[in-house]
Amino acid sequence: MTKHTHSDAGLTKNQSLVMNALNRSDGPLSAYTILDQLRDKGFRAPLQVYRALDKLVDSGLVHRLESLNAFVACRHTHCGDDRTTTFMICETCGQVTEISDGVLADQLQELALDAGFALRKSIVELRGTCRECSAA
Repeated sequence: MTKHTHSDAGLTKNQSLVMNALNRSDGPLSAYTILDQLRDKGFRAPLQVYRALDKLVDSGLVHRLESLNAFVACRHTHCGDDRTTTFMICETCGQVTEISDGVLADQLQELALDAGFALRKSIVELRGTCRECSAA
């Protein structure tokens, strides 16, 4: 998927540095990997990275992949509009693809309503093998 650059207006220096590290990456990064990449830019403690990541996640610029305990830059132009964010994670090469599916979002909303649950947002992680790895 083509990388999409969200507006980074109003980001702090640390948030911009973390965002740039994620934008340069071909895959998800852990907070400690980001810390290692940014040590020569003045980062000394994991808390600096986590604070920046928290703000970036809150603003919709970054997503946390729970199953990998890692972060990726948002690749969707209208991600903040989506109730459901879905990721396909290749267990062979590590490629992460962000997808949007209104039908899936509607189905999850319906399941939640049927259970009396007020769904605000959902993140779905699909794990398997990507097309390239399957063909190899």
